[in-house]
Amino acid sequence: MKTDKNTVIGFVLIGILFIGYFWFSTKQQQVIALEKQRTDDSLSRVRALTAPKIDSATAAIDSLKRDSTNKLAVAGNFQTAATGAEQLTVVDNGLIKITFTNKGGQPKSIELKNFKSYDSTDAVMGGSPFDNIAYTINTSANQSASTSTLFFNPSAVTKEADGRQVISYALTSADGQSITHQFILKPNDYMVDWNIIMNGADRLLTGNTLNLNWQVQAGKKQSDIIYERRQSRICFVEDGDYDYKTATTGTTATFEKPVKWVSVKQQFFNSTLISKNNFNGGEISVTVPGDEDTSRIVGKAVANMKFQLPAAASATIPMALYYGPNDFNVLKKYNLQMESIIDLGSGVFSFVKYINRYIIIPVFNFFAGFISNYGWVIALLTIFIRLVTSPLTYSSYLSGAKMKVLRPELDTIKKKLGDDQQAFAMQQMKLFREAGVNPLGGCIPALLQIPIFFALYSFFNSEIALRGQSFLWAKDLSSYDVIARLPFSVPFGFGDHISLFTITAVITSFLISIYNMSMTPDQGNPVMKYMPYFFPFILLFIFNQLPSALTWYYTVSNVITLILQFVIQNYIIDHDRILAKMEETRKKPKTKSKWQERYSQMMASQQKVQELKQRTNNNKK
Repeated sequence: MKTDKNTVIGFVLIGILFIGYFWFSTKQQQVIALEKQRTDDSLSRVRALTAPKIDSATAAIDSLKRDSTNKLAVAGNFQTAATGAEQLTVVDNGLIKITFTNKGGQPKSIELKNFKSYDSTDAVMGGSPFDNIAYTINTSANQSASTSTLFFNPSAVTKEADGRQVISYALTSADGQSITHQFILKPNDYMVDWNIIMNGADRLLTGNTLNLNWQVQAGKKQSDIIYERRQSRICFVEDGDYDYKTATTGTTATFEKPVKWVSVKQQFFNSTLISKNNFNGGEISVTVPGDEDTSRIVGKAVANMKFQLPAAASATIPMALYYGPNDFNVLKKYNLQMESIIDLGSGVFSFVKYINRYIIIPVFNFFAGFISNYGWVIALLTIFIRLVTSPLTYSSYLSGAKMKVLRPELDTIKKKLGDDQQAFAMQQMKLFREAGVNPLGGCIPALLQIPIFFALYSFFNSEIALRGQSFLWAKDLSSYDVIARLPFSVPFGFGDHISLFTITAVITSFLISIYNMSMTPDQGNPVMKYMPYFFPFILLFIFNQLPSALTWYYTVSNVITLILQFVIQNYIIDHDRILAKMEETRKKPKTKSKWQERYSQMMASQQKVQELKQRTNNNKK
């Protein structure tokens, strides 16, 4: 082996992990989603064919009459709120501009003032007909209605001495019951406090239970909606523990224990419903369009959360709503575990979130504090990581240098023993032991790079500071760069474009593999022979749809690796000194470990069996 076959084995293992991880995260349940879409389409066609043909104008008039009659009937003692005109009120706290509506007394849409959407328009959350926050109340002895169908009376916006802005919406029944929705916006904050104040709660609610219905339509914010859908989740804190469910193709979570909050998470933004006194239980489900869907909908979520109130005439339910970015420092300040919404490491690699939280993010923010261009921030972050891991890198190169020194002797042994692989392995182990060479010296450092890669993969996929930041030819470091569009889509995750940063990352990986193979003694194994071509080829498909921040990092890291390899091998490592030290080690008396003794005995036994078989075959001839 030249540098050491174990280094190559390490790269093989990394490649296998990459393939498995990305294949699973991008392809799971697509068949289910497609089948569901086909079923929905079939049902729609059946309904269209079986629907009665009615004159459209007559149908519209009849529908209005029925709606008006029904609204008055179900409104019961709240008939004055059954009909009315929608009134909108806009409140601006510096970070968000919320448009409230008196219909249902709720937020209608939220503009994030510091962020733009994929098409450079203002980033807006909510605002679709699907978005809604409501609950059912008893309007009379035998009637009930949803608050979303009732028109509340709005108050004027008041501003407190501390800068908070307060707006209230009220409902009053004919028999003295009342409901008030109070919203409080603090200056420069994404969190909105929401208090539901009830007088006559014991009559308004059945069994003193309030069932809150929260509907959220997550709209497209990134240029690649398919990738954005794959980053979507529903997140929650149940019984004090954070958890999530991937919503790539839709999912449901049912709660039987107290829930602090539920959240609909997109790649860089989230909408979160918070109960300051906990929900008693509930359920949230998400439906996600298939990849073939051309709408601008990332997903639709419906949450039904339950409050169990004390048996009293008056009740106040304190809640909050968060509409804003998945910014680690912003979410962490609320002390609600909301920073866990950001995917800094999950699944089998959940442990890498600590690398991101305590190393990557602080270092990244430090460099970003005095460098405005995030491409150079990433370059400095790369240099920092390489400096921290340099002891591992040096030990790997030193192991490679020792293997290079032993190459002539290994070639001699190979030539002498021919195709007898067992005998060669035994002699090779003996040579390593005599020379004091660790055969795993190059493999272990390579394997230890895996957590770093997955930490950075999670970080660059979720760091909102990179969103919309350009560098060189990349227009957005949070998404892939495009130097050419293809008239077709290449399968296996490549897509319909070519990323130049992916090309530079693959080429530099190829050069590293070529260099490492030039240091590998055993070229007889076909797998080892073609390894330099296999691993970069796999990276080409993995990287082409990943954020350009990650492929830029990988390019810089590979260039540093090539420079380090050249400098260390040619100017730092003294090969003559290594040879002399190895000769000195050979002269020392050797003591075998129990494992080495057992391995040597096993190899000797196998060699005897081989020799016996060979003699038997020769005698037969």
